[in-house]
Amino acid sequence: MVEQSDRAPLLDWEEIPPPDPNQAAQPQPREEDVPPEKSSQPAVTGIAAGTGWSSSSGSSTATSATTTIIRSPTQSGTAVVVSGDGSQKRTRTELSGRRWERPQPLGADRTTPFPGLLMKDQWEEKDQIVAVFVVTFDTRSGNMVEWCLPHDINLDGVEFKSMASGSHRITNDFIYFRKGCYFGLACFANIPVESELERGARMKSVGILSPSYTLLYRYMHFLENQVRHQLQCPGLYSPLEAFYEDKKAVLPPTGNGLVTACPTWSITTINRCMHPEMKITHPAGCMSQFIQFFGEQIMVLWKFALLRKRLLIFSPPPVGVVCYRVYCCCCLANVSLPGIGVSVPELRPFFYINIADISALETELSYVACTTEKIFEEKKELYDVYVDNQNVKTHRSHLQPLLRLNAADKEKYRKLSEQRQMLLYSQEVDEDCTSNEEDLFILFFMELNNRIFQTLSEVAGSTDPTLTAEHVRAMGLDPQGDRSFLVDLLEVYGIDVTLVIDNLCCT
Repeated sequence: MVEQSDRAPLLDWEEIPPPDPNQAAQPQPREEDVPPEKSSQPAVTGIAAGTGWSSSSGSSTATSATTTIIRSPTQSGTAVVVSGDGSQKRTRTELSGRRWERPQPLGADRTTPFPGLLMKDQWEEKDQIVAVFVVTFDTRSGNMVEWCLPHDINLDGVEFKSMASGSHRITNDFIYFRKGCYFGLACFANIPVESELERGARMKSVGILSPSYTLLYRYMHFLENQVRHQLQCPGLYSPLEAFYEDKKAVLPPTGNGLVTACPTWSITTINRCMHPEMKITHPAGCMSQFIQFFGEQIMVLWKFALLRKRLLIFSPPPVGVVCYRVYCCCCLANVSLPGIGVSVPELRPFFYINIADISALETELSYVACTTEKIFEEKKELYDVYVDNQNVKTHRSHLQPLLRLNAADKEKYRKLSEQRQMLLYSQEVDEDCTSNEEDLFILFFMELNNRIFQTLSEVAGSTDPTLTAEHVRAMGLDPQGDRSFLVDLLEVYGIDVTLVIDNLCCT
């Protein structure tokens, strides 16, 4: 008797092809041409002179800086701003007529977009799967790791990270999380069964761990297929075994497990490769939905992100879309000026957390995370800012003024909304598919941050390092309403200027 193999769906993880080195030269497909598949990757940010997310230290010089900008995980490379005289180049966002113009760096060379940006050797992202696992809910023991490879890997706590609290009320979900120095993606499913032992429901999650979350989205469909397979045919693990053998990582023998720097990419390709997979899941785009969800409150989150505060987002399941909000909060603090943020703590995305992460959070100086467990609201020593759906609040008295929107905040949001409407008009009337909302939002906040730090740096380096109301307005801030924000910003980034506004002085 020949035993039938269960390896038929084995190649499902290959549904999304690996990155093509020539992809940057190809036009981005129109949204209507993209097949209606589901995907769930949060794109990543690059590193800007120590301000990006990396556990390795970086250095910067006066003539080059790695540009902080989000990118699609399907592209890689490094964007370096180079100026012959050692000066930095800035990007700006322009509106011209009814078309949203792509930003151009200051300089004489206008023959190519972003002159002076050089592509370094491609940072090759290889398959780095360090573990694959199946988590199940047992009516007697609760959440438990049912099976894993390698068998000796430490998965303590993964049984709770990959099956969020409250998941029994939903049928499916996906979850991004951190496990020590690794990142995980798990797909959860819940089906009704006629079994008294299982109390009428069978719940499982199938997930993977990797040193980087950059490529985890590639295996989303495979994990979805496998969790359904495990629910219907429990105990058949050969597709997962073959997957692990094919994709397992060859890690350094030192075993220190450090999270290395995430790859960056050239902003010359920003239009061509920005989030095609995320658009399948979110037609308006991840960042677009994020800003629409929070509205003007996005300006409050922006200030807290720039100040590197500890942000905790609460939401009931499903948690997948909330993992996107974690990522988007980190994107609000993008800066591309050299030397800015070297001494400040990195804004680390933790994605989904639960009570098992309390000890890890106690030592974090700056992070963004999400949870479905309401008990965290009482653990005020673990966070600075608590976001309950669309309600942003803080128990820190000195941060209370930042919760109030001022005239400058509303004006910035108005400009952002206006630029978005003009972009949508251009896409609809002129059928311009080369630009998208993700470009606009990311560049809007990066340019805003660059303008603030550029002004502060110029004032700090002048013979009279006094920041006046005119300087504050030039940065797009309110001299009175943003006074507390500025005081905190100067302290966090160690910028030595004297702030003088309406006869009030501080340093």
